Amino acid sequence: MDKILDTIDTALPASLERLFAFLRIPSISAQPAHAADCRRAAIWARDTLAEMGFATRLSETKGHPGVIAQNFSAGPAAPHVLFYGHYDVQPADPLELWHSDPFDPQLVDGPRGKRIVARGAVDDKGQVVSFMEAVRAHLAVNGKLPVRLTILLEGEEENGSPSLAELLTNERETLKADFVLVADTNMWNFETPAITTSLRGLAAVDVRLHGPSRDLHSGLFGGIALNPIQTLVSILGQMKDETGRITIPGFYDGVASVSPEQEKAWSGLGFDASAFLGDIGLHHPAGEQGQIPLAQLWARPTAELNGIYGGYQGDGSKTVIPAHATAKLTFRLVAGQDPVKIKEAFERFVSERLPPDARVEFTRGGAAPGYGLAPDAPFLRAAQEALTAEFGKPAALIGCGASIPVVEAFKTILGLETLLAGFGLDDDCIHSPNEKFELACFHRGTRAHARLLSAFAA
Repeated sequence: MDKILDTIDTALPASLERLFAFLRIPSISAQPAHAADCRRAAIWARDTLAEMGFATRLSETKGHPGVIAQNFSAGPAAPHVLFYGHYDVQPADPLELWHSDPFDPQLVDGPRGKRIVARGAVDDKGQVVSFMEAVRAHLAVNGKLPVRLTILLEGEEENGSPSLAELLTNERETLKADFVLVADTNMWNFETPAITTSLRGLAAVDVRLHGPSRDLHSGLFGGIALNPIQTLVSILGQMKDETGRITIPGFYDGVASVSPEQEKAWSGLGFDASAFLGDIGLHHPAGEQGQIPLAQLWARPTAELNGIYGGYQGDGSKTVIPAHATAKLTFRLVAGQDPVKIKEAFERFVSERLPPDARVEFTRGGAAPGYGLAPDAPFLRAAQEALTAEFGKPAALIGCGASIPVVEAFKTILGLETLLAGFGLDDDCIHSPNEKFELACFHRGTRAHARLLSAFAA
């Protein structure tokens, strides 16, 4: 391992050259004008991995192709790891807010030393290349890898992964592995690595409440006619009690309480809820009472109103009782909750509270269950040991309040668990102008990936 780490240290300038070549390709999957650039990025990854000794090919889809590369030099008895990343990037707009050309990568000074600035620097080209450079070092020192390795790079992650299910289904046999490793997440802070062990799922639904057959004059009909906005607001206001607990019957079915051990571990991370909220102009946690702030963020389900509208919304006054009112909601779910059942429970909750003359219609949106990694997963223990060895302190086992759809796809289509261990930071400006990747994080991430590969072999 010392020789592998020395090789990574010595090769850092060459690693950056390869990363910069990758970053110069404007592989913006959301914009049809960059379709050729997306393919060029896929070909760059395919050819780079082929030069490293992988068997590589493009896997065509209705959208942008996937890149598949395999190296089984470890032998048939070694564990099989599937590494996932993506080669596409977000649009760079607004361009005027960038300090340099987003596709002309720069190495600039920052408060923590040098940083790489470019679109895709950390999300996800920098993290992909960090892993590839760790693999390169293993091959340079030993001539083989410690694990059987399949690499899958997607080209549409930043555009909602519309072809991912097709890609995984078409390549189900090729992608068989023991587990998936994803490096598209963050560390806890600059000094502390992190493994994301839980993700919240999602259930989206729109509700439209209808009342009178047309908009009404509020003077002529006010006081006797049903008002859809008031009725809808009244019903939705009953979804939470005074403690922040959601009152939809059956909503918490399958939801496990946060264990005292988990609460103690999260409390030890030093999370400052006031500072976290202060950055967005707030000061006090407004979630479910009786839960520590990180549990509110990571381990408890939510019901959020994302939009509500109806009636006149222009300048000035228009005295109408509207014919209908609409609200958009999303439920962030945790492991154990069924998104379909949650939507059904919400629809019953609203329907049972409708007054006479009101009728309602629902439009169901996206759905994905929450995800939780078993704490006794052997590859999780191996990852903890490897990250501790590199950073000199234990990895924080954290949750994520958002959803990562690819993790659910790996579970449902391939039957695989996912280890989420990335090396970005919260201030990396992901999806924003001046996206960056701290050079130290890129470098330490490469060294950590090298240790991870050896740890998985054991």
